[in-house]
Amino acid sequence: MIKCVILDDELLAISYLKLLCEQIENVEVVKAFNDPKIFLNEIDNIDCNVCILDIEMPGMTGLQVAELISHSKKIIFTTAYKEYAAEAFDLNVVDYVRKPIKKERLIQAFEKAKELVQTPQKKDFIEWNTNIGKTIIFTEQIAYIKTSEIDSRDKEIILKDSTTIVLKNLSFKTLLEMLPSKDFAQVNKKEIIALSSIKVFSTNEIITTVYTEGENFLKLQIGETYKNSLMEMFGK
Repeated sequence: MIKCVILDDELLAISYLKLLCEQIENVEVVKAFNDPKIFLNEIDNIDCNVCILDIEMPGMTGLQVAELISHSKKIIFTTAYKEYAAEAFDLNVVDYVRKPIKKERLIQAFEKAKELVQTPQKKDFIEWNTNIGKTIIFTEQIAYIKTSEIDSRDKEIILKDSTTIVLKNLSFKTLLEMLPSKDFAQVNKKEIIALSSIKVFSTNEIITTVYTEGENFLKLQIGETYKNSLMEMFGK
């Protein structure tokens, strides 16, 4: 069940959205607001999993509101303006729906939200046998992962402080299932990069913030198989 809250400064827009939502199965509008500040004061105490936010509002934009709640709520943006699309997707929102809103388009947005709501969130750490025993590694500390040159069954994790930890007998497939998908990407058959470690990327190469032995930044070649998925992650 999608339990949603609506925020739009126009009362007519709220009424129209409510009407559409009532016609969509397994969607319930829990509450609606026309003032961003009141919305922010109350949202933490409301039982909901999706927020529908208008972008153009006086005093505070939907983008500003989203920055404050995107860690706990799935967000669908609605707006009459297409120029906000890039900023909206930088916030990792569920969808960006242009006004005037059609029922079919709103259903698509809720379907995306439903998948995300029902998918268990990945833990912020991984636990595995390593060269120093069974180890918990916090994913936010991971900068880069590569296949070990000594034993291809093992994977080397380079942390942001340059510490290297060897994961024993672990496939990339299993490892990627353990990592939060929004934070990591496989670059080629032998390397995974944390998105936070990317400085610059092109269609063929990624320049990272990871230092090599020569104190240069590590460069990764993007494999043909992985180009499309990488471009999609960056909205290209």
